[in-house]
Amino acid sequence: MKFPILLPNIFDYPFTYKSNINLKVGDYVLVPFGKSNITGVVWDEFEKNNNKKFKIKNVIKKLDVTPLKKNTINFLNWFAKYNLVPKGMALKLVLLSSKAVENKETQFYQIFDSNIKQNLIKLSRSQDKSLKKMNISNNKFRVHVLQGTTGSGKTLVYFEALKPLIEKGFQGLILLPEIGLTSQFEQKFLEYFGFKPAVWHSGISKKKKELIWSGISNGKIKIIIGARSSLFLPFKKLGMIIVDEEHDQSFKQDEGITYNARDMAISRASFEDIPINLITAVPSIETFENIKKGKYKVSRLNERFQNAALPNYEIINLNNTKLEKQSWISNKIIEKVNLHLEKNDQVLFFLNRRGFSPNALCNKCFTNFTCPNCSINLVYHKNKNNLLCHYCGYRSELKRNCRKQGNCEFIFCGPGVERISEEVKRKFPGKKIEIFSSDTMNKKDSKEKLEKIINNETHILVGTQLISKGFHFPSLNCIVVVDIDLSSQGHDLRGAEKNLQLYHQLSGRAGRTGKPATVYFQTYENNTKMISSITSKNPDIFLERELEIRKKNKLPPFQRFISLILTGDNETKLEKEAINFKNFVENKIEGKILGPVNAPLFKLKSKFRIRFLIRGFKSMKLQNSLAKIIPKYKFSSGIKLSVDVDPINFN
Repeated sequence: MKFPILLPNIFDYPFTYKSNINLKVGDYVLVPFGKSNITGVVWDEFEKNNNKKFKIKNVIKKLDVTPLKKNTINFLNWFAKYNLVPKGMALKLVLLSSKAVENKETQFYQIFDSNIKQNLIKLSRSQDKSLKKMNISNNKFRVHVLQGTTGSGKTLVYFEALKPLIEKGFQGLILLPEIGLTSQFEQKFLEYFGFKPAVWHSGISKKKKELIWSGISNGKIKIIIGARSSLFLPFKKLGMIIVDEEHDQSFKQDEGITYNARDMAISRASFEDIPINLITAVPSIETFENIKKGKYKVSRLNERFQNAALPNYEIINLNNTKLEKQSWISNKIIEKVNLHLEKNDQVLFFLNRRGFSPNALCNKCFTNFTCPNCSINLVYHKNKNNLLCHYCGYRSELKRNCRKQGNCEFIFCGPGVERISEEVKRKFPGKKIEIFSSDTMNKKDSKEKLEKIINNETHILVGTQLISKGFHFPSLNCIVVVDIDLSSQGHDLRGAEKNLQLYHQLSGRAGRTGKPATVYFQTYENNTKMISSITSKNPDIFLERELEIRKKNKLPPFQRFISLILTGDNETKLEKEAINFKNFVENKIEGKILGPVNAPLFKLKSKFRIRFLIRGFKSMKLQNSLAKIIPKYKFSSGIKLSVDVDPINFN
């Protein structure tokens, strides 16, 4: 018998193999391909319109793996069409290093035993009301948004929603935006349910991943807490998906196969015909629009746990207080922080810049040190004593030969968290200070650091936006935004929305246990309307206004954007190719093509980049027309096309 076998590679169709075994759709098999043997899956249809005569090879063997569900295959087919990627690459997201893991004996999964303990946690009236809304139609597809003030107990509500499903033998998936959140969240889960969840992200060992993959496939593991990639695990009996911090930009995968994990999670829930819950303090503009249209149901938690008050806001006008030379913290702030420290409050200085300084210049030859591979400045990291590119990872020592004579004499322009940390140490001697960024909190000792912060053994934190993402610090009652002007600049389409979400999340870290808390904003901007609007207790007012602007200008969520990026080694050749490509596709697609233009980040990882933006109606017609025309264009050697459907950043 002949069977269509999809392989995890760049092909958009399955290959035909034959076998004496009676195979079914979804079975995992080992097949010969080229000079090696690889894992494939029996797919739902044969390759179309292939009139070539070729020798059909035999399936080597059927693997002892629970078959991939037809619903999951349907989802992967749709995923490939929507995101304009080959079906084989969609399958690759499901497999583990392009392989399936065969079933293991039951005792291997005992560490993930899912016997739920009985707990006596009592929900508040509003939590209970939200839970009832969440549990309506809990056996079929629907999108429910749980919108709640930071610290209002949203997690407890969705834990309660998950509990009866687990007891009935279903599996649950909780998507988190950052792997740094998983250790604290895992502990919260254990305390509530009484068993350990399986955690899935890039930092998990290969051996542990193999165990989890097979346990999810055969239904032995009930709960996954994971980053984006966990969405593609081969669940046997998925019962509910939770997307926590649904608004978070980190759900967008923008390298390799690009997709938005939140949107794809909604789609997977639809194909599985199961409920999905989006959790947020401030919804994304797309989610807000779907709530308004009645497409998504919503429930709200407007009060914090134990009626803790939201923090107050205070603006420190830097035009009225002179900063000392090479200082970024005003005397007014120092006074305020000292008052908080006297009350045993924890303090956070917030600046969304890693490293010591974003610009390194020579005081003699005025050279600005940029990355040789990317059109971006190298960031000075004092802790490592090197210059680092945050895009390609290029590192360079600080010692440079000067064009004038001798070695360069460096001066550093602008602050990063390391520089602010140095100033904080000088201004607040004797206090224990910790930098909280992806450079410091994704290491082996980060769990220990977190415990010290939670126990208030760390007095002052200096952090980037990582700190805003769902951490619970009981003693944090003072937040200083070192320079809000930095985040309010630029021409990002989503800039206003991102700021609203960032500063709501950030302020939500403070005052969670009932003590009075304050967020201080340092600014040179005399018009403080922007700060007032992004810190309003009712973010819906801001989102309503933002929606009006988007509608007027035909921007997402009212139109679909697809970003096309051409990359190549040769700048001149790339520019010519971009013009030829535009002439080829223009008037043949269901949308308007804008460009070509040099990408804002023109050079990345030694490749030059030219962008197109295609805009059109929100339907699959745009993708379908691109899928037909792009394969007909033959790109010159060395030039590559990347496609990003629904782009979030425009670098």
